[in-house]
Amino acid sequence: MQLRVAGRGVYAYTGTRAQVPGQATVLFVHGAANDHGVFALQSRYFAWHGWNVLAVDLPGHGRSEGPALADVPALADWIAAVVAASGARDAVLVGHSLGALAALECAARHPQAVAKIALLGPAVPMPVSDDLLAAAARNDHVAYELINGWAFGPGSQLGGNRNPGMWMLGNTMRLMERTEDGVLSTDLLACHRYAGGLAAAAALRCPALVVMGERDMMAPPRAAKALIESLQDVRSATLPGCGHSMTVEQPDAVLDALRRFIGAAVPA
Repeated sequence: MQLRVAGRGVYAYTGTRAQVPGQATVLFVHGAANDHGVFALQSRYFAWHGWNVLAVDLPGHGRSEGPALADVPALADWIAAVVAASGARDAVLVGHSLGALAALECAARHPQAVAKIALLGPAVPMPVSDDLLAAAARNDHVAYELINGWAFGPGSQLGGNRNPGMWMLGNTMRLMERTEDGVLSTDLLACHRYAGGLAAAAALRCPALVVMGERDMMAPPRAAKALIESLQDVRSATLPGCGHSMTVEQPDAVLDALRRFIGAAVPA
């Protein structure tokens, strides 16, 4: 599905289902140097179970026109504009990593546009190591290598993809390598500089879900503790043995957590 936001083209994967007017919407927001494809299983499931689905490519990512947006508040406002441009009613936002921060900020800034939020692999704050920031600023391939090495739990480093013939680390590397120069650096700096997470969480009035990976090195569960304590209506889940790239590492477990939280679709 192609949308126009602020005069630029936006791509949103709909799970191969046409949008149904008046039907509730789940909007998926990916993380740094990723695209809509990281939500392949989850987006298709909801699209075929009574929901409108928009798995977006952020500006400058995937099939969406750039440039990449430089900070979390700008991403939050962009998400609200996508909801409006799609004609959706209040949406359920599902965000991973940088996308989780953007979904949180969007729900606080635009409460009328958001019914629920699910935050996958969040950390508040979300500092990024100096070495990784420097490598990304140089457009050095080592930045992708560092992320790939840190993003998966130990078991997944050896294989074990639920899809036969697929290689989690290899696929993730190819996905990051497709991004334009400067996009990863912009994304990481947006995470690193975002200071409004706890204030956004305290202001939030809609239900929230926080899903953490037990072996997440990039956003460890302890880094979500203050966030969870600041949310008024919150559920949380920790995926055993899972790292940061949970939507591809443990896609079924992520889907199960989302199904329990989001619930059944409301008929149009």
